[in-house]
This record gives sequence, structure tokens and C-alpha cells, in this order.
Amino acid sequence: MVRTRASICARKRRYASAEAAMAAAREAGLILRPYRCERCRQFHLTSRTKGKWMPKVAG
Repeated sequence: MVRTRASICARKRRYASAEAAMAAAREAGLILRPYRCERCRQFHLTSRTKGKWMPKVAG
């Protein structure tokens, strides 16, 4: 498991839930996925998808 660096965590926006993060991703119109950060225990968004399951985005 790769741990998020403190400097990366500090720069990223934090969301209280995966649902809130997904809503922000939909508003941005980008392909992003939420993940729980091991440092702050909140959710961030990432564009990395290699080897990751991607939820289907409703229309």
C-alpha cells in the first residue's frame, strides 16, 4: 500500500465522504476517483486509475 505523502495531502482538497468527493468530480467534469487518505482519514480525489476499480458514473 502506498501512503500519501504529507506534502501531497496538505495540497489536496479534503472531503468528508466518498459521495461528496464524487459529487465534486462530477461537477469538475473530469474522470477522478475518491480515496481515503491514510494521513488525514478524509477523502481526496485522484486521476490515477491503473489497477483500480472505477465506479460507473450515472449520466
